[in-house]
This record gives sequence, C-alpha cells and structure tokens, in this order.
Amino acid sequence: MSIRERLSGNEAVATAMRQIDPDVFAAFPITPSTEIPQYFAQYVADGRVGTEYVTVESEHSSMSTCVGAAAAGARAVTATSSCGLALMYEMLYVAASARLPITLACVNRTLTGPININNDHSDSMGARDAGWIQLYAENNQEAYDNFLQAMRIAETPDVRLPIMICQDGFITSHAVENILLESDEDVKRFVGEYRPEHALIGRDTPLAVGPYDTCPFCMEHKVMLAEAMKNAKRAVLDVAADFERSFGRKYGFFEEYRLSDAEVALVLIGSTAGTAKACVDALRAQGVRAGLLKLRVFRPFPAEELAAALSGVKAVAVMDKSEGNSACGGPLFAEVSAACYELERRPKLIDVVYGLAGRDCTTADIERVFRRLLRIAETGETGARYVHMGQRSNREEAL
Repeated sequence: MSIRERLSGNEAVATAMRQIDPDVFAAFPITPSTEIPQYFAQYVADGRVGTEYVTVESEHSSMSTCVGAAAAGARAVTATSSCGLALMYEMLYVAASARLPITLACVNRTLTGPININNDHSDSMGARDAGWIQLYAENNQEAYDNFLQAMRIAETPDVRLPIMICQDGFITSHAVENILLESDEDVKRFVGEYRPEHALIGRDTPLAVGPYDTCPFCMEHKVMLAEAMKNAKRAVLDVAADFERSFGRKYGFFEEYRLSDAEVALVLIGSTAGTAKACVDALRAQGVRAGLLKLRVFRPFPAEELAAALSGVKAVAVMDKSEGNSACGGPLFAEVSAACYELERRPKLIDVVYGLAGRDCTTADIERVFRRLLRIAETGETGARYVHMGQRSNREEAL
C-alpha cells in the first residue's frame, strides 16, 4: 500500500536513496542539489542506513570515489548540479567505459557562464555523449519513481552502465508536492540485491579496472559500450513493466498526452510538461487538435518509437531547454529531427530554445508556439526553424 506524503523533489530522491541503502555515498555540495546529501547525511547520523558516507574536496573526487567503490563491487551513488557535473566530466567517461552502474541524481541547473543558479538542461545535455543512461522527471513523483528504477536498469547484466536521474532545479527540487511513497520493505524487494559479475573484491581470479587500452582493443570496447546502450532500451521497459506490476504507476520512454489525433504537437523534457499540458487542454476546449510528447528517456534515445508517435502529426515544435551552440538548434531538436528523417510523411519541424538560465515559460508562451504550428500546418511554410523564445531583444520573435 502506497504512503501519501508531501515532499520536495530533493527529499523524495534522498528518501529513495535511504530506502535502497546504498553501500557508498560520495558527496560534495552544490546548489540546487545540496539538500540531497544533506538529508542523507542526517540519515547516516541517525543510523537509518548502513551507507559509507564519504565527504570529498570536489565533485571530481566525488565521482572518482564512486568509480572506486563501484569497481570494488559496491552500489555507489552521488548527487550534483551544473558546474559540479562539469567538474566530473573526465570521470563520467571513466565510469561508463569501465561499465560501472553508478547512480547520480542530477538536479538540473544552468552551466556557467555567466554564473547563474537557475534551471535549464545545459549541464546534463553537456554530458549526453558520455555513455550514461539519462532519465528526466516532470515532477517530484517521477523523480522518486525514476530513482527506484534506476539501479535495476543500470545493473542489468548486458547493460552495466552508469545512470543519471535528472529533475529541474528549484522547480521540482525545492517545491513541495503530494507524492506516493512505497514502504521500505517493498522498495528493497523491488530494487533487489546487487551481485556484480566483475568486481575487484570477492574474486578468486585477477581483474584489471581502467587499464591503458591500446589500439588493438580500445575500439572493440567502445563498440561494446555502444551495444550496452542499445540493450538499455529493453532494460528500461522491462524494469518499468515490473514497476507498474509492483506499484501501479506506468512509465515508458515518453508520455503521449492527447497525441493520438493531434495535428500539432510539442516535444519537450522536464517540468515544462505540466505547463504544456494545461495549454493543450485549453486549446482542445477550443477545438484545436494539440498534443504533447514528454520525453522521459533521453539516453538511450528512443528514435524509432518517437518517430512512430509523431508520424501522424502535421507540425511539431521541439522545445530545447538548452542551447546547442551549433548554429542550427539545440540537442533535443537534433535527435528528434534525425529520428523523423526516415518517415515517409515527416512532420514539419521547428526548434524553440526557451527557459535558459531559469527564464519563465508560461501557458501564454506555449500557446504562441502552438499558434505558430497551426500556421505551419495550414500553409506548409516552416519559416525560421530555429528560434529563441522569451529573450529581451529589439528583434521581433519569429513566433
């Protein structure tokens, strides 16, 4: 029986960590994820977990500690944001290439510079090619549920990849919402015990971790990592199916909101989905066939499934909460465009970069995007495909 509670997103994730009781938590604080290690440190002090809590001198050391712990066969977790994730950058690749299923709570915050502590997705999107599985949450419930599923996904034998569970800084991390928690016993039963096949400790045969990889072998290991990410697609769905059987809440690669008969639709990630859903409902009441695809799993990217979901839509706006600095759009737009390329009837696609460094996005803003899509669907003329929404400028926005 689920337990009704009211928690912030940070406390929800810390609660999930406490219920799982990992072997090692390596922590260095950074806003807005600081509360997660703060809550967990109290659990350690109160004797509610048996976790080895390691205080370190930087986020690079935090991930290095997790790498060492995971290589020894321990379940290792950490939390970070923004520049903290960037400081881990080298070790993110080490963790993935060594196939260590570390779990990281990423509370998304703008990546400096200029210095800013508010939300966008530039930190985790900057690490999108590091070999980590990435799940994103719309609200506190999803942040909690994603964390409960994370270790089982990452520890799947033919996956064994690190995973980051992302939520929007301050918007979900510090906002208190109603939430359903599961009992400690049910969580432990669902997550299960970790029995690593390859670890430095508890083996009778020698094992090397992180050696210099010479030309005759390195590419083969890179390909094995790529194959593991493909395998992660199945693992995500398998774990989600068991989660639904266990707790009644359903998850997949993405959520389709009023999308089945939509003529115009948005694709986006994170907490903005709540705002977009309210706008979709209002437009539907006016007879507009608007819809939404909220992406939950960004890595592995569900290209075929996403393309199929958008195949009947006339015009789509991909909303990037991160600037790609590519001169042609953001990272989500690049992935969605590539996914839809092979469709016989491709929707008209535009990219709307929005919400950078915490810039507000309202239902009125979302409606402007939908109105632009309706014009595209009617005329077939896309116009400017890559626009920024919400910035102060003397130039008129192309929306």
